[in-house]
Amino acid sequence: MTALPTSTEKKLGLVIDLDTCVGCHACVISCKGWNTENYGAPLSDNNPYGADPAGTFLNRVHSYEVQPETGAAQLTHFPKSCLHCTDAPCVTVCPTGASYKRAEDGIVLVNESDCIGCGLCAWACPYGARELDAAEGVMKKCTLCVDRIYNENLPEDDRVPACVRTCPAGARHFGDFADPDSNVSRLSAERGGIDLMPEQQTRPVNKYLPPRPKDRLDGQVDTLAPLLAPVAEEASGFLGWLDKALDRLPGAPSKDEAR
Repeated sequence: MTALPTSTEKKLGLVIDLDTCVGCHACVISCKGWNTENYGAPLSDNNPYGADPAGTFLNRVHSYEVQPETGAAQLTHFPKSCLHCTDAPCVTVCPTGASYKRAEDGIVLVNESDCIGCGLCAWACPYGARELDAAEGVMKKCTLCVDRIYNENLPEDDRVPACVRTCPAGARHFGDFADPDSNVSRLSAERGGIDLMPEQQTRPVNKYLPPRPKDRLDGQVDTLAPLLAPVAEEASGFLGWLDKALDRLPGAPSKDEAR
């Protein structure tokens, strides 16, 4: 069995904003692409275009219709991957020591050369974040793109997990939770970041920001309002000429009718 470190120098992880995730699956595709081409064994795809496709993914997005106590139902998109738990049960049940948690940054990884594919870690994980790659016979999981975040050959902007780099809505954030001034620590504190299934006592590093109510602004100011206000009551220049030309077309409504 593998022992967990008593503490870690860093606590690298993700903050996922459920309020801004649009369920586009861009994070899923980028994760699949990066982790198939780089770290460890490729992620398998079996019969992907057939009647019974199967494959391995380190990140998935589930969508749920949620009915609040008041107001209309909401569609919530829920990305799910390894949470890099502080008390990771997947590590302590591993019979070969293939699963381990790094003391330097808290990332949970799998040494695939030692993995026998027994699946005990998948049974122990309460979040369903472990998958058996049937083609390779080893367990796979999110690595926080460890081969990317420390790669000094990449531009600094690219030294984040692939899912964070590609998210078009800016719903995913990466940083060090051990630093109270980091972006993820501030976001979690300001928006009430929550642990997934805290009753499991795994103390996950990754946090989720809950969706805001959709039926009211809660006193927030619409920052786009000044940009949407009309800049002129009467068109001038080319637009003014075009407006007058269109008014002269047969059947065109008068300005009073248009109003």
